[in-house]
Amino acid sequence: MAMRSAAKHAVLKPPLALGSPGAVFCGRLSPRTPGAQPCRAASSASVPAAREHLPPLFSVAPMMDWTDNHYRTLARLISRHAWLYTEMVVAETIVHQKDNLDRFLAFPEDQHPIVLQIGGSNLENLAKATELANAYSYDEINLNCGCPSGKVAGHGCFGARLMFDPEFVGDAMAAIAANCDVPVSVKCRIGVDDRDSYHELCEFVDKVVSKSPTRHFIIHARKALLSGLSPAENRKVPPLKYEYYFALLRDFPEVKFTLNGGITTVDQVSASIIQGAHGVMVGRAAYNNPWNMLGHVDKEIYGKPTRCISRRQILESYQVYGDSIIGQYGPSRPNVRQLVKPLVHLFHSEPGNNLWKRKADSAVRYCKTVKSFLEETLYAIPDSVLDKPVTREQCEERYFADVDALLPPRYKALTNCSYASPELVTAST
Repeated sequence: MAMRSAAKHAVLKPPLALGSPGAVFCGRLSPRTPGAQPCRAASSASVPAAREHLPPLFSVAPMMDWTDNHYRTLARLISRHAWLYTEMVVAETIVHQKDNLDRFLAFPEDQHPIVLQIGGSNLENLAKATELANAYSYDEINLNCGCPSGKVAGHGCFGARLMFDPEFVGDAMAAIAANCDVPVSVKCRIGVDDRDSYHELCEFVDKVVSKSPTRHFIIHARKALLSGLSPAENRKVPPLKYEYYFALLRDFPEVKFTLNGGITTVDQVSASIIQGAHGVMVGRAAYNNPWNMLGHVDKEIYGKPTRCISRRQILESYQVYGDSIIGQYGPSRPNVRQLVKPLVHLFHSEPGNNLWKRKADSAVRYCKTVKSFLEETLYAIPDSVLDKPVTREQCEERYFADVDALLPPRYKALTNCSYASPELVTAST
């Protein structure tokens, strides 16, 4: 499992080593089912070539401090086809750390398809950062225009604040596209503060599309309030307006839109796609309940076989990955606490989950390897849970069934009429 690193070609020990002679698993990691094999990440040879991945019907949102290499490795062990996003990396960080880029940009080959999200408001730095990141062969470069966090939006014109200046975002996306050889995209809200009408959202999309090759937008279906609400409140308080998202599909038929915000179940993802969504992005539900969310993606969303049959197999593979990279970037970088952080929610709502978390909180204080951590904690989880395949109950609720009745009037002021047919532009509502 080679790290994508143009500078150093760093290599991680692959989970495939689990099947090699001398690979020993003892205690709770020993497979209980006769003939059962560890869950294995795809080898480099089995990873689809560039631009041959399945479309981003399902993606995991970029989340600061959460969607790091370790979480993405776990996610990829569970789902082969979900699109993964990095944490946001600030353009200035890439530019000023150009001699230490592996720390910020390298990733295992098996994480494809993967998108790099960058943040910034300086055209020169965005262009230079993209040029440097291009060597790492990400599948798409995304610009953050939706984060309302004070750490982002308050740091100059950054994150969601960029939606106030669609002209600049168009220029920024043109600069990003000119310095990479992969598609580019924008992640944004449906509005910011009092600039929250559907017409203003369309003006933003129209301007960016007319000034750049951007043909993919991830739309968080809430507006952002830059003062008075915390980032957590910005994910809950502003009302969801899914009708804005579905109206964009109608009014910009040549642009791809991914729906984000408020989606917490696979049934909602499926319903969105049935309703016409080009793709769905899930955030905290994919982190806080990775097995039950990601475990259904390949079969239910992509119609492909599910990769693994149990969490025991997932942990066997993840342990090999984790112990192979401890201290890779210096003492305690990464350390056991960082490596096991994505595992804490693997048994969400299962018997033994609370005891597992208590044992995990204690074990990270003294365990020096992921293997020793698992040996100290997994006895809290019953074998029936460790070996249980991913399952779910069908939901009969009809999500998004009435959204067509809520669509706002059509946007008719397209800058470039090639984005939509004349019939769509002139049709009455």
